[in-house]
Amino acid sequence: MKKNFILGIFLTLIILFFIFTFFKSYYKSSSIKEDVKIVEDKITDSNIIQDVSYISKDSSGNEYRLEASEGVIDQKESEFIFLTNVNGIISLIDYNLIEISSDFGKYNINNYDTIFSENVIITYLDNIIKGEHLDFSWDRNFMIISKNVVFSNDKSSLKADVIEINIATKDVKIFMYEDNKKINIKSLN
Repeated sequence: MKKNFILGIFLTLIILFFIFTFFKSYYKSSSIKEDVKIVEDKITDSNIIQDVSYISKDSSGNEYRLEASEGVIDQKESEFIFLTNVNGIISLIDYNLIEISSDFGKYNINNYDTIFSENVIITYLDNIIKGEHLDFSWDRNFMIISKNVVFSNDKSSLKADVIEINIATKDVKIFMYEDNKKINIKSLN
């Protein structure tokens, strides 16, 4: 009888050990699953894109290429992407390249309109235009550069409030917001 009692206790301890081990491993594996699920949720909820690149062409063969080191999709309006370290290249069939760079940008994926902001630099031919804000519309073939605008080339330099450029016609308008202020032009010769 003593042997049966000891054998019963021994079997009970073995069963308890297996139950304890089973529950311990079950809870440990379920907590890992929860951690994995949390990580997956963070990835799907994330709206950050690295190395952003967009290319669009019109029916004439003109091309607009936009690249950025990072993009953040707007949570409220998903057609907008906020960009960092932005570079744009406009390649026109009948004209030289127009290169644009800025610290930040806002891109509309539906109509390709782009707002470049902070340290905007536009380079075409031998001309450089610097400003703080550029509103570019691919559909309207139009650029409006504003805020601390400086236009320069090897012959002259000018300061203005706004420069408007029609990309299709190559027409340029330069003006000040206030009528009593004048555009400042300097000859570099």
